Amino acid sequence: MNFSSKLPPKPEAALLIVGHGSTENPDSSAPYFDHAAEIRKRGLFAEVHCCFWKEEPSMREALYMIDAEEVYIVPDFISEGYFTRDVIPRELELTGPTTQVHGKILHYCDPVGIHPSMTSLILQRTEEVAPEVPPEESTLFIVGHGTGLNKNSTKAIRDQVELIQTLPANRFASVQDTYMEEAPLISEWDQLAETPNVIVVPFFIADGLHSYQDIPVMLGFEKEEGKAASQKEVFRRNPYRLRDKTLYYSAAIGTEPLMADVILDQIATFDAQHVAHPETH
Repeated sequence: MNFSSKLPPKPEAALLIVGHGSTENPDSSAPYFDHAAEIRKRGLFAEVHCCFWKEEPSMREALYMIDAEEVYIVPDFISEGYFTRDVIPRELELTGPTTQVHGKILHYCDPVGIHPSMTSLILQRTEEVAPEVPPEESTLFIVGHGTGLNKNSTKAIRDQVELIQTLPANRFASVQDTYMEEAPLISEWDQLAETPNVIVVPFFIADGLHSYQDIPVMLGFEKEEGKAASQKEVFRRNPYRLRDKTLYYSAAIGTEPLMADVILDQIATFDAQHVAHPETH
């Protein structure tokens, strides 16, 4: 399953990809730079840059790196919430979909995780991690963090579950949203699944402690006192035979190279909704 964005070239504009970043795990920023490199290779923009909340370059530095007067800003986040609605607009001085600030025109797109084309990535990931496994004998779990503080953090996952369930080509026996910190809990996966096969896809941008350590412990194939699962090539040891079921575990969805296309799709969606009738502040 391959797809490529139909976004036309924007040779006068720049793209700024915004990520969370981490002060504890430098590898967490790798997917963002990978997405930027892939888009840069396609020659669609005059410039492609990344910036972060918890790493350098920071959001407050970002606009000083960009020469272009028109900038598309895409949050490389899995859902809408505090960072996309409060932190990024505050740090970049955004006042609406399109903002004029510091001599630049800034277009603020929705986060990648809520775009419908994420569905194709999830399905491709299931094919990669569990090839030739009959979907009609399988349960697909999409896993998020979950929090009682922000219901938007779970909405993106629920939306993807509903999209897959309604696809005419969907043949999974069951597609379910699960979470690390709220019900339905991924730790109870064997009770939630009635099928002999289970496929688990973490709905995160980067592989970090959640996908390398926390979720494997909750699934039952790693021990809490063990070293980080990333050092044991956790994703290359599929399938796991656990609790009388066969379990296939995927890397975080954001590590998929085709995330570059989702970023471009989000820009195309922004153009369709706003550029014809821009609201400049």
